[in-house]
Amino acid sequence: MKLVRYGEKGAEKPGMMDGDVLRDLSAHVDDITGAMLDEATLDRLRTLDPASLPAVEGTPRIGACVGNIGKFLCIGLNYSDHAAETGAAIPDHPILFFKANSAIVGPNDDVSMPRQSEKTDWEVELGVVIGTRAKYVSKEDALNHVAGYCVVNDVSERHFQANLTGQWTKGKSCDTFGPTGPWLVTRDEVADPQALGMWLDVNGKRMQTGNTATMIFTVAEIIEHLSHLFTLEPGDVISTGTPPGVGLGMKPEPVFLKEGDVMELGIDGLGTQRQNVVRDA
Repeated sequence: MKLVRYGEKGAEKPGMMDGDVLRDLSAHVDDITGAMLDEATLDRLRTLDPASLPAVEGTPRIGACVGNIGKFLCIGLNYSDHAAETGAAIPDHPILFFKANSAIVGPNDDVSMPRQSEKTDWEVELGVVIGTRAKYVSKEDALNHVAGYCVVNDVSERHFQANLTGQWTKGKSCDTFGPTGPWLVTRDEVADPQALGMWLDVNGKRMQTGNTATMIFTVAEIIEHLSHLFTLEPGDVISTGTPPGVGLGMKPEPVFLKEGDVMELGIDGLGTQRQNVVRDA
């Protein structure tokens, strides 16, 4: 299934994709949140005939594919080819940072650069949505705790990240820096999360091309590692790192976003995003 949230921010309704048709799920669930991502609820939704659901009129805004996200967890330097382009050493364990929930927006909402930003960058990433509580799980069992997958743009302000004294979160948590969606694609529709092609364009120019096969730590290994540090709850989202082609790694000089730029990105089977870049007033 491809589960969707649509409507104005803060008032999104639940939906399901039926091919190219968006259908309303309001009669069956209140929202797409951690509270309804258990296997029993997902199995109940799978029994529905999509054609029996009301088609949504027009072209509504698409919201983040999960509402009321608990923890927005991000893994840094998790692609061997991305680590190489930035000159960073391969980490011994997954590098973890958090993204503030105020960064979360829909997949096609504007990305707004902070007033002082001069080094805002792009990062297409595979998002993993937890469906059942995970604590001290093994990598062999880890994927059983996943509800589904989505596209995330881990927008980053590199000066804030590296030069404002402290952890990476400063450069990762600016408002609008977490476009998520368009869909939550349930686990049964993703045969292998380590075999997904991904890409990102800026102003129509291909910047990132990669595949989750080059992850240093697999989705299962990430879940195992994190679950031994703290409990992963339904509705938590893990953004699992980015392939090469970020602005910071461009040669001979880094290239960063500017007002008026357009980012387009996607992952095989998980949909696409498109964001206009604006600047905070």
